[in-house]
Amino acid sequence: MNLKTLLLGTCSAALLCGFANAETLTIATVNNGDMIRMQGLTDDFTAKNPDIELNWVTLEENVLRERVTTDIATKGGQYDIMTIGTYEVPIWAKQGWLVALDNLGADYDADDLLPAIRSGLTGEDGKLYAAPFYGESSFVMYRKDLMEKAGLTMPDAPTWEFIADAARKMTDRTAGINGICLRGKAGWGENMAFLTATANAFGARWFDENWAPQFDQPEWKNTLDFYVKLMNDAGPQGASSNGFNENLALFQQGNCGMWIDATVAASFVSNPKESTVADKVGYALAPDTGLGKRGNWLWAWNLAIPAGTQKAEAAEKFIAWATSKDYTKLVAEKEGWANVPPGTRSSLYANADYEAAAPFAKMTLDSINAADPKNPAVKPVPYVGVQFVAIPEFQGLGTTVGQLFSAALAGQMSVDDALAQAQQVTTREMTRAGYIK
Repeated sequence: MNLKTLLLGTCSAALLCGFANAETLTIATVNNGDMIRMQGLTDDFTAKNPDIELNWVTLEENVLRERVTTDIATKGGQYDIMTIGTYEVPIWAKQGWLVALDNLGADYDADDLLPAIRSGLTGEDGKLYAAPFYGESSFVMYRKDLMEKAGLTMPDAPTWEFIADAARKMTDRTAGINGICLRGKAGWGENMAFLTATANAFGARWFDENWAPQFDQPEWKNTLDFYVKLMNDAGPQGASSNGFNENLALFQQGNCGMWIDATVAASFVSNPKESTVADKVGYALAPDTGLGKRGNWLWAWNLAIPAGTQKAEAAEKFIAWATSKDYTKLVAEKEGWANVPPGTRSSLYANADYEAAAPFAKMTLDSINAADPKNPAVKPVPYVGVQFVAIPEFQGLGTTVGQLFSAALAGQMSVDDALAQAQQVTTREMTRAGYIK
């Protein structure tokens, strides 16, 4: 055998060995636009890491939450990387269910992460247990042309009274225009994210200082009455089935005068390739009622590593890639600066190219900074969280209450019945869990 043949044989064997030893990372993620975009750009990662292959499990938001929670709690080991929210990270880290992200690389620059976002992902030991892919608050997205047609001017900081009046005036059902689109789909992270944040502005709270549920108080009655009446007068048909993605599609198609939802939606409603109203969109802070709290939340979709994986090193490489400054530059290069994942890094909001391309940038940052998870309500509360309550029981409770409130929106029960049942089930579960003595 000559030297050339020997070398070719050795190279072939090494190549085959390389393929045989390639690790496959199974990544569970949500079917939001930024995550779909990331999947389309992962050739950049695999080119730099040819020994790592990626297997995507992309799920609707409620389904994703259910599956990853079940998997991590039962140590199922189906996933090597999970997309989880700000709610889960501190709870799961405390349980020892997540791997600390200690090796994201010398150039990762964790200090560049926005303090409001980073603090929610840091464990009691000061370590980062998830890396934010994008961060968000919520705000008003509205049609400037329809606002002008209604003879109104949107303030930068509107009240709920103004929003309701504008929504009714902008509604033109014969033209297929609903004055306002709001979440109605049941789920602790769907309709209850919106309604809990809105309730804060109305002076309501989930629990008093002694963990007694508060759905029997007038503030919740005012919140839910206002919401159901507004949606009946100015919302789309079938609103009780609409979550983030459904309302996004309605707004992009020109069927909503206003939409109050995640700030991350701004890049999609203002993208002329995806939105028929891209050149007509304005932005304002989430509404208040004059009590000192706005209805804006604080959230991040994050990538985390479950403690049960055998592929933590490879998983951390992917997370470092997907949440890095270089990934932001990659998206800007391929899709334009307006479409980079927002709300995670201070450097993005100091970037003149981003500021020029994203008219929503300042309002997004202002909304994120305005959210106060430690003091979310007008009255004192014993919990942390703006649109959720950071206790393990909230996932089940929030979804159950969300089903009741969705039924009230659909006209299947009265507001009073929905609140009474919410009070009953929440009191029972909190007593069972030992919060109420």
